[in-house]
Formats: sequence, structure tokens, C-alpha cells
Amino acid sequence: MKPLTFALLRRLSDGTFHSGEEMARELGISRATVSNALAEIKDWDVDLARISGRGYRLERPIEWIDAARLAQAFPELNPQVLDVVDSTNSVCFRGADQGAVHRRLVVAELQTGGRGRRGRAWRATLGGSLLFSVLWRFDQPAVALSGLSLAVGVALSRALKAAGIAGAALKWPNDVLYQYRKLAGILIELQGDALGPTTAVIGIGLNVRLGARTRDAIDQAVIDLATIVGQVPSRNALLHQVLRDLGAVLREFEANGFAGLREEWLAAHAYQGKPVRLVLPGGDVLPGRVEGITEDGALLLLRGRELLRINAGEMTLRAASDAPR
Repeated sequence: MKPLTFALLRRLSDGTFHSGEEMARELGISRATVSNALAEIKDWDVDLARISGRGYRLERPIEWIDAARLAQAFPELNPQVLDVVDSTNSVCFRGADQGAVHRRLVVAELQTGGRGRRGRAWRATLGGSLLFSVLWRFDQPAVALSGLSLAVGVALSRALKAAGIAGAALKWPNDVLYQYRKLAGILIELQGDALGPTTAVIGIGLNVRLGARTRDAIDQAVIDLATIVGQVPSRNALLHQVLRDLGAVLREFEANGFAGLREEWLAAHAYQGKPVRLVLPGGDVLPGRVEGITEDGALLLLRGRELLRINAGEMTLRAASDAPR
């Protein structure tokens, strides 16, 4: 999506009609250019009304991420807010390659190549998702950060509770669920030396309000906060709450690892003590019962009398009733 399209959408964010002639005059362009630029948004699930004689209006005004407020509230994160990127994780890593500072926050309104686990695409609605990544440098080697995605899950759980959203649960190793439907995802990518230090880029996608076309393009059960609470919560307020809790959890993880967060994670675990099937990437299935997690974040799966330790990132966990048979 071109910068001009974002400029036009920002002018339409007050929820009132604006004529193409008016916007063209303000921006010093032609009415045809306005029309062509707004035609781009059809792929991003934005509902735009066009009425002859009145102009254009957003059916659902967009609350844009406020870069100035973010910089004032979290100067230590050196925040950067961008309209459109391939993925916020990729932007963070490019900054790391160029010697970016210890902490960095990249927020995007739109991603064209957002990623989930195992190469899946992360799909979002423009103005209806939180899409951001935090770069955090740890002194430890990557092998010592195995519980990091679970720690980030704890931060999201805390933030959702603080925002008045009860009932969110955690799924090993990196999802947030509501009534067994995906509400948020976490993607951790690591870079560093064998003995440390390690640069961790923590990518988070949180569904605030998913449009119908976005939902149809997702190949799993999903839910958004608008459905849960009956209205669209403020993205800016929610982002600030998540960042506050994420900062606290990362500092705790930095000092003590995952062990001190383990009980809090277990208390929110959607599958604790339940029969499950672990689906291997090749399609093989391991049935068993979840017995908990270790202090470094590995899953404990009971199969008969055998207790297996499953490392994060190797398998997908599903409820037994949903697993392939």
C-alpha cells in the first residue's frame, strides 16, 4: 500500500464523508489519483463507503498508533511506528545487523509478509490488529532462552487481565487462546554466538478486530477482542499495557529465567492435565496427557507410563478432539 493511500485513510479516520475533490485539493493531486489510491485498500479488509455527491467515508474509523505518545511513554524502547513493512521481526533484525541499540520497538499498521510459526503467514486487518516486535539483547546463549516464548505469554496474559479481558488462556509454546480459538501469537527469533550474547526479536500479533475477509483467509479457529468484549478496544491503550507487562516480564526473565514465571504460566494453561495429540511436522501423532512444563519451558507429555520431555518449536499441540485421526 502506497504512502498516499495511508495519507487518505488518515483524512477519513474521523468517520465523516470527504469528497475526492476536497482530498485531491488538500494533497495537490488529481481526483483520479485519489480514486486509484483508495482502490488499493480492498485487499486489506477496510470497509470504505463511496457515495456519489458525498464522497468517501470509512465505515469503521481507524485508531492509528500514536507514535508521539509511544515515544513519550517508552523512550527506553526507542519506538518506531511504520505504516507498512514486510514484517516487524525482519525490520528489527535489519536494525540489529546495523548495530541497533539494546532495546528497540517496531510497530506496524500493516504487514505484507507477517510470519507465524513453521512458516505460516500471519494475517491481520488494517487498523484491527496489534503488530509489533521488540528487540532485546540477552547475555546468555540462545540455548538458555528456551522458555522465552512462554514468558512472553505470561506478559500477554497479565496485560489482557489488566485491560479487563478475562478468560484468555495460554497454549504451549506460544499462543494465546480464548475458548480454544487463537487470539494472539508469539514468534521468537534468535541471533547470536554459541556462548552468548543473544539478540532476541519477539514478534507479537494480537487480534483486536478481524474483518470478514481476514477471517476467511485464516486456516484455524480465531477470535478477536471485539467479539469477546462486544466493542473495539483502544489499540493504543492496549499496546501500552502490553509493553508495560512485557518489560516487567523480560527483566524478570533476564535475571531469573523462566523458573519464576512457571507457576503463573501453568495457571493459565489451556491444556493442563488434558488428553492431547502432538502432531509432528511429518504428520505422525503422539497421543498423551499434558503433565505440565519444566522450569526451562519444555512440555511434559505422559504416554502410558512414560513421561516425555518435548522441546519448544518442534511440534504443534492440539486438543485430542481436534487432532487428525
